[in-house]
Amino acid sequence: MKILISNDDGFQAPGIVALHDALKTLDGVEVEVVAPEHNNSAKSNALTLHSPLYVHKAANGFRYVNGTPADCVHIALTGLLGYRPDLVVSGINNGANMGDDTIYSGTVGAAMEGYLFGIPAIAFSQVDKGWAELEAAAAKARELVAQMRAQQLFNETPWLLNVNIPNMPLEALRPAKLCRLGRRHAAERVIVQESPRGEAMYWIGGAGAAKDDAEGTDFHATAQGHVSITPLKVDLTDHDNLGYWAQTAARLATGAAAAPGA
Repeated sequence: MKILISNDDGFQAPGIVALHDALKTLDGVEVEVVAPEHNNSAKSNALTLHSPLYVHKAANGFRYVNGTPADCVHIALTGLLGYRPDLVVSGINNGANMGDDTIYSGTVGAAMEGYLFGIPAIAFSQVDKGWAELEAAAAKARELVAQMRAQQLFNETPWLLNVNIPNMPLEALRPAKLCRLGRRHAAERVIVQESPRGEAMYWIGGAGAAKDDAEGTDFHATAQGHVSITPLKVDLTDHDNLGYWAQTAARLATGAAAAPGA
């Protein structure tokens, strides 16, 4: 079994080192790392199209790229590796990727790139920043991969999982729980500062607090000490409202006025 590991915190981040060290101990598993040179948090699925990408090899054997998480997985799968891995794993991220975070997450973006190439993929994150109990999170990630392999889930049918692990000792972690994504309130206000040249500088504000953290969400599960597992998909089509938009599109095509009160 061959596993490709990437992340968005950079190839030197403690999370990717811990994940690599844990997964490489699985019997019959070959693990390779292709990760960003620098922190690329919140880069989502961005690809670098207008400047060249360079690949270098670190002393520990990790390969790193001057690009985004999606760049790393993309070039790894389209020529760098020379083989097709059985699993793409991203993380372990320094902080949660729950609810709306998944849209922006470079950790999820790296895993999603593997999924788009038809390969099963998992994004791993710790709930709190700071790497507390990182070894426990890596051990839990290893455990989940081993259990999935035992159930022969790494086959020709791709899937994408988003996993968040509370920062707790391994023995204190509660069983994994299947969840839907929660929702956050709107992000906090932008932070404005003055540059040394007197120009206004804008910093993106912090993420909003949890808005939907009801039972069944990833927010709720991790708050209770569970490892949350959320299956993701890429199809952004609003299937529930296709009928409504079909009627609207028909009116637009004919120039008909909207119904009263519409």
